[in-house]
Amino acid sequence: MGVTFEIVASSVVEVAGGPLTPLDVAVTNACRKAISIADAHQATTVIGADTVVALENRLFGKPADASAAAAMLGELSEKTHEVTTGVCLVHRSTGELTVFAETTHVTFRRLTARQIRDYIDRVHVLDKAGGYAIQERGDTLVRKISGSFTNVVGLPVERLREVLSRLQPTPAQ
Repeated sequence: MGVTFEIVASSVVEVAGGPLTPLDVAVTNACRKAISIADAHQATTVIGADTVVALENRLFGKPADASAAAAMLGELSEKTHEVTTGVCLVHRSTGELTVFAETTHVTFRRLTARQIRDYIDRVHVLDKAGGYAIQERGDTLVRKISGSFTNVVGLPVERLREVLSRLQPTPAQ
């Protein structure tokens, strides 16, 4: 996108569900992350994002171990689940706050126990919501997607580009 950026990790504790919908969780976490960093970066736009995987409104977080990852992938086999990313843009000096979310529907192939084991052996899945990364051998898991591929990766780049273009001041004529 031609944007210069710096990655700054937030130390906020993420909400993990409860009475919140997957959309609410993603947006809440994205805003908490962005706002926690914005005070130290007041002259720039801070972008916070959070991606969640849900099957029938049940969140699939990051698996604790390979066994948990295998169980998640087994549950997602032959089903369509949602991947939702909440995005929050904060610019402290202008008071700008923009929030949006993108949801993509992902349908998995029928997965055998061996295919799941092979995938987990080849891809580091423990830091991935839902126990998979579509950009890493995702073709072995995914039959089809409906929506943004980059959203499933973790940041809906197409939508973010649109939002940033509206926020950027236009040069004086």
